[in-house]
Amino acid sequence: MGKRLSNYFFDTYALHKIKEGDEAYEPYSNLSGIATTKLNLMELYYSYLVKHGRNAAEIAFNEFKDFCVGISDETIKESASLRAEIKAKIKGSNISFVDCIGYVLARKLKVKFLTGDREFEGLENVEFVK
Repeated sequence: MGKRLSNYFFDTYALHKIKEGDEAYEPYSNLSGIATTKLNLMELYYSYLVKHGRNAAEIAFNEFKDFCVGISDETIKESASLRAEIKAKIKGSNISFVDCIGYVLARKLKVKFLTGDREFEGLENVEFVK
């Protein structure tokens, strides 16, 4: 796992905002202990690869890799159920499996899920920052 966890699980949206220096995410920019997954880093890497090139993607990936937590079989199943539930409630929802995994992990780790993704706005245990 690497470093000590703080009170937040960073989804890919939050990782992007931290990297971009978004003022709304300034209070969360202390990297002394966060949680995320390699799946979130995959999304971050891809985005940086396409927008900024391989070197920037490597830097972004390496900046957060020590903060990754593992994903259990139980978490995968709970995440699939959560996705199905949200997609049934919100027609046209584009919620990703990666986001659902992060949300479920945040609950299991007893930390807040930090995101700006609209599907999570108003859900329990979410720190929604846009």
